[in-house]
Amino acid sequence: MNTAKTVFLMVLVTGILLAMGYFVGLMVGGQKAGMQWMTGALVVALAVNFISYWFSDKIVLMMYRAKEVTPKEAPEVYQIVEELTSKAGMPMPRVCIIPSESPNAFATGRSPSHAAVAVTSGILDLLNWEELRGVLAHELAHVERRDILTGTIVAAIAGAIMWLSVILRFGAMFAGGSRDDNRGGNVFALLAVSIIAPFAAMLVQMAISRSREFDADAGGARLSGEPMALASALRKLAGYTKIRPMTEASPATAHMFIVNPFSAKGITTLFSTHPAIEDRIDRLQKMAR
Repeated sequence: MNTAKTVFLMVLVTGILLAMGYFVGLMVGGQKAGMQWMTGALVVALAVNFISYWFSDKIVLMMYRAKEVTPKEAPEVYQIVEELTSKAGMPMPRVCIIPSESPNAFATGRSPSHAAVAVTSGILDLLNWEELRGVLAHELAHVERRDILTGTIVAAIAGAIMWLSVILRFGAMFAGGSRDDNRGGNVFALLAVSIIAPFAAMLVQMAISRSREFDADAGGARLSGEPMALASALRKLAGYTKIRPMTEASPATAHMFIVNPFSAKGITTLFSTHPAIEDRIDRLQKMAR
């Protein structure tokens, strides 16, 4: 069910991008230009997908100064990842450590054969072996389902929509005195579209992220065989993040982490990249029963 929902939402956010391209072109030069800009928006979407597919993992790991480690440097993490990937029949991903005291983790990569699992130094100090195993199983579930690639593509498309909305907003305001209906139509309608479209894209992005987190929790619990260990880890991570949020994190990549690195800032559930921790723990408890 969540997979079908994700596909629908990705089609929806792509449709919003194409519509924004059309409205910008309509404002610039009428209906013909609208179709040309819509085609351009499609090209942008394809280019974004290409870049995300090949380079997103390298960009994110560099952004967080994640260092790839050897089995000698991180024996506990390596042992767990080797065991879980062998159990799942997956290739061994790269293992990286992020120099941050805020406890968190994420996975990245375009496919199971080109993946990396990254944990902060803080999570290694906070969690016991069973809890860390649950977290890593969660991240490997993301890798197996290619969730990170999906999230990266959607985030990039949402960014393109935001860029087009800025063009549309400024263009509509400067075209306010024009009487040529073919060049923009109703100014207030264009302004409304420039505000509503990025807001809708953001909601779609958040919905996809939350749906993928629920699936990764379930997949990680099945892989590790210990739903309550993952539930305990989530409880600890959420509580500690409120005390020590990951200030170096970027909002554009918040959806990648196992818990929201900005949870201490009071973001409501509707606008959060993650489901409520209580809901995630409740589902894991039901699995355990």
